[in-house]
Parts: sequence; C-alpha cells; structure tokens
Amino acid sequence: MRILQIIDSLNVGGAEKMAVNYANTLARIEEFSGIVVTRKEGALKSQINDNVGYLFLNRKRKIDISALKRLKKYCIENNIDHVQAHSLSYFTSLLLKLIYPKVQIIWHDHYGLSEFLSKRKLFYLKISSLYFKGIIAVNTQLERWANNKLNCKNVIYLPNYTSVDSSVEATTVLFGNNGKKIVSVANLRYQKNHYLLLEVAEKLKKSHPDWSFHLIGNDLNDEYSKNIKKLIKTKSLENNVFIYGTRNDTTNIINQAEITILTSDSEGLPVALIEYGLLKKPTVTTNVGEIPLIIKNGKNGFVVPIKDDVKFYSSLLKLVENSELRNDFGEKLYQTIYKNNSEEAVIKQYLNWVKSL
Repeated sequence: MRILQIIDSLNVGGAEKMAVNYANTLARIEEFSGIVVTRKEGALKSQINDNVGYLFLNRKRKIDISALKRLKKYCIENNIDHVQAHSLSYFTSLLLKLIYPKVQIIWHDHYGLSEFLSKRKLFYLKISSLYFKGIIAVNTQLERWANNKLNCKNVIYLPNYTSVDSSVEATTVLFGNNGKKIVSVANLRYQKNHYLLLEVAEKLKKSHPDWSFHLIGNDLNDEYSKNIKKLIKTKSLENNVFIYGTRNDTTNIINQAEITILTSDSEGLPVALIEYGLLKKPTVTTNVGEIPLIIKNGKNGFVVPIKDDVKFYSSLLKLVENSELRNDFGEKLYQTIYKNNSEEAVIKQYLNWVKSL
C-alpha cells in the first residue's frame, strides 16, 4: 500500500504525534509512506524519519486551490492509494477526493472532548463521512459515536501507540531538586485542567515543599494560560510549579521525573500516558477516556475522579512517600503498555483492517 498521512500542523499534540508515528512506522513496512502538513509546521517535524515522504502545503485559507493542486500532484507522482486524515484535516482530504477520486479516505478521529460528545458539531462531518472508506477512533466512546452518527460503517477502535525516541537531543534540564520532580505532559488547554494540578501542588507544598511540578506542552498565551500563571503567583508556587512550553525532548524530560501525572477533565487515549508507561514512570491520573482500561487503580497506578483534588493529592502522596511503590507501579505500567499499546500490536491490527476495506 501507498499511504499518506494528512495533518493540519506539526505542533506538539496527540493527533500530530500519531500522524508522525504512523508515517514513520509505515515507511519501514509498506511501499510508500508520506505525511502532508496542510497549515503549519512545528517541533514534530524533526521527528519525521528520512525515509518518509514530506510535503508542506502552507494552506492560506480553508479552500486554497493552489495548495489543493499541489496535493493532487504529489499524490499522482507517488501513486497514493490511501490518505489517512487526522482530526480536522478530513476536509482537505474530502476536497482531494473530489478532484482525485482514486484515493480512499481513512479518517482518524482524535477528538479530545469525548466526555462532551453531545456538544460536538456534526453537520459537515456527517456529510463528509459519506466519502470515508473507514474511520479509526482512539477510544470506544468515539467508536460508538461514529457508528451511531456518521455515514461510514467501517469503524474500528485502535489505541494510540508510541515509541521511546532517544535520538532527539536532550536539551531541557528541569528546575527543582533531583529525585523530587513531578512531570505533566499536557498542552495548556482548559480540558487538561491545570487548575486541579495547582490545587494539588498547593497541598503538596505544605507537606513536602521540596517537591516540584513541571508542565510541558504548547502554551498559547491565551486567557487560560494567563489565569494559570496568575494562580501560580497568587498561590506563591513560583518555586514549586514551572511552565516550559513546547519541548521536543519529552523522553529526556520524563526520564528526569520521579512521578508523572495527568489532571484532565476529558481525554481520548493520551499519548503522554503511553510515554509515561514506556519509561516506567508511576502515574496518577483522572478517570477519563480510555485511561481506566490501562491504569487499574492501586495496581499499576492511581486513577481518581475528575476535579477531585483531595483524592488526587492523597494518591500522589502515597507515591511521594514510597519509592518502592513508585518502582512497582512504574514496572507494572510498562508491562501493560508494552502488551496493549506497542507499535507492533497496533500496526498489525491497523494493516489487517485497512486491507480488509
């Protein structure tokens, strides 16, 4: 097969990371694998392997005829038979399909607000789905939603996967005391609920002031971001909570942590959680999306209700005060991730499903 990933940007995010993962993996095992970035390049460009075809469209408007022609030309030159459109890039793939009917569209749904699907805009997506050959959902809620709401019945749930990339230069050195660092890899967006993180950080400062929190992820410097930074000052957490923005060396950063966390109100299956597991880090997370299928509370990590700062803090405290428990949870989470979310396991399902279409 000759498969092309389509993504709107290469900013550091779950959908973007998965587009790069698929492109890199398929380049090793299929005739051709490429990735097209429609709107904006970003930090993840450096993680695209040399054997992956690459095209940046630099789309200037929603319907950019010039960019669309370049995309069609690229598909003809490389004899593309499948395009895998991630998230909102399905619209670009639909336009391509109208002028180059040969390609089959696979839509990869990474919708991060799966707890609030009733509010999701449906009209244009439902019409577009008439042209989809298949749909990949990153959690079972999205799979059920697609089967019930869209006009494509070839729907499959495939968990996200990733691999540890140690080739990226280690440039980030986290502040704080070594051996007492807690890392959160999550873009500064409201559904990631950094407010909960700050509530927990305030409690931990009182009991264990030498521990620190390190926030990694895209910072849009919007109202949400400004509120978080204001709260850090208001709560006098400047020496306990640090914001780094987008970083490319996440493996290096996670390796500097003793504990990893996610405080989200809504998730699909966060790539960050898979990275935590592959690096054997004990984790505390909220009970959202597919996370409870991976972390079994009290067995290979802690899962707490959303917005519950008291339970989150008490769970985190157990890890802070018990290094043996940290090691045990880290090893068990690694075994779970390796078994269910490895590149080999997911890609085997993916290829069998695509060929069956």
